Amino acid sequence: MGKVRFDIVGQLPALRRYARSLARDPADAEDLVHDALVRAHERRESFRPGSRPLPWLFAILHNTFIDGLRRTKAQRRREVETAELFEEGFDPSQEHSVRLAQIRRAFDALPEDQRAALHLVAIEGLTYQDAAEALSIPVGTLMSRIGRARAALRSFEESVADRPALRLIGGRDD
Repeated sequence: MGKVRFDIVGQLPALRRYARSLARDPADAEDLVHDALVRAHERRESFRPGSRPLPWLFAILHNTFIDGLRRTKAQRRREVETAELFEEGFDPSQEHSVRLAQIRRAFDALPEDQRAALHLVAIEGLTYQDAAEALSIPVGTLMSRIGRARAALRSFEESVADRPALRLIGGRDD
């Protein structure tokens, strides 16, 4: 079989973003990307020539993450650590940073399957078909997970009455 060649370096930013979304820790995310790239190299013959490399790499990254969860049987939860260090009363100049931290915590609080689906479609811009393929699930299941994730984020937004609404990509703007 011929050698598979494509630009791995060009795929790293997307892989790192997705890994950070899954692992929730920059150092763990880098380890996850490294492990996924090693697996991709070991399984390079499974890449279908003519197909796009990013969904294939996302699938390997996702499966590496899931395998890690099964191996350790403990999902790391680092949701409120930074926010607990700060008080609620910030100067207006810090309001934006606080708001982004709240949105990130709401996103991180989503179940892993919903977070992964929403990340691939809303942040990485994958089509539903490519995202479903990367997660090894049917498109209908992907759409259901994205719908539940968006509903959870809308619920978060509705619970915070004095802040400007977060526009959810592909969601309703009432």
